[in-house]
Amino acid sequence: MRIAIIGLGELGRCFAAPLHAAGFEVSVCEVRPAAAAEELAASMGVPIHPGPGAWLAEAQWVLSCVTGTTALPVLEAVLPHLANGASVADFTTASPAVKREAAAKAAAAGIRYVDTAVMGAISLNLVRTPLLVSGEGAGDFKAFMEQAGGRVQVIDGARAGDAISLKILRSIFTKGMEALCVELLMSAEKQGVRSELYAQLADIDQTPLRSFMDMLVRTHVVHARRRAHEVHDAQGELTAQGLSSVVLPGVAQRFLATASALEHTPLPCDDPSVEQAIDWLLATAPTGS
Repeated sequence: MRIAIIGLGELGRCFAAPLHAAGFEVSVCEVRPAAAAEELAASMGVPIHPGPGAWLAEAQWVLSCVTGTTALPVLEAVLPHLANGASVADFTTASPAVKREAAAKAAAAGIRYVDTAVMGAISLNLVRTPLLVSGEGAGDFKAFMEQAGGRVQVIDGARAGDAISLKILRSIFTKGMEALCVELLMSAEKQGVRSELYAQLADIDQTPLRSFMDMLVRTHVVHARRRAHEVHDAQGELTAQGLSSVVLPGVAQRFLATASALEHTPLPCDDPSVEQAIDWLLATAPTGS
C-alpha cells in the first residue's frame, strides 16, 4: 500500500517511520523541512516533496498532518492529484465545521475522508498515541494503522467532524476539572484539610462518571436557584482565605442563567430526566449560546 504524508512536523514524523518499518511504501511532503524531517526522509530513502503534485496519483491513503488553519487549503490542493477511490485521513485540529466541509469536498471528488483526532501527547506515546476516527473509510484506516503499531478507535456510524468534536468536548471537561481542582486543592491545603477532603469525595469516586454527570444536569435545572447562593458563599470563603476564585464567577453565572430561565419557562415536570433537562436548557439558552 502507498501512503503519502503531508506535513513532516512532530506528528507526521511520528507516523512516517513506523508505517515505513511496517512495509508500507511511504512518500512525504513538507514545504520547509526541518533537519529532523530531512534526517527521517534520508533514513527511509525517499525525497521530500515541496508540495502536492502528480506524485500523489498512486497513493491509496494521504495522511494530512498540517496545522488546523491550513487543513482545508491543503486538502483542496491534494484532491486534484488523487485517483478516484483514494482516501484522506485528516489529523489536523481543524474545527468540526471545517472537517465536515472538507469531507463534503472530498466526497464530491470521489475521495473518502476520515476525521482523525489525536487523543494524547504525541511526544510521550509516539505511534501508540490513541486516535479517535470517524467518517467513511475509518475501519480501513484502523486496519492499516494497527499494522504499524497504532491505536485507533472507530466511532461506528459517525460522520466526519464527530471525532474532533469529541476531542474538544473531552478537553472542555478535563480543562474545566483541572482549573476547579487547582482552586479546590489550594484552598484545602491552606486550611490543612486536603487529606480529609479526598475521603469526603470518596462517594463521588465510587459513582460511575456517566451517572454522576447525568445526575448533576438533572438536578441542576431543579435546584439552580438555591445552588447559586451556595456558589456565592463558596466564593466568599475563598476570598476570605486570600484565594480569590477565577473559576467560581463563571460557575455562578451558569447557575444564575438557569435560575433566570426558570422564572420564564417552567420545567416539563418536577423530576426531569437528563434528556428533558438538556432539551430544556437548549430551548432556554440565549441565542448564539
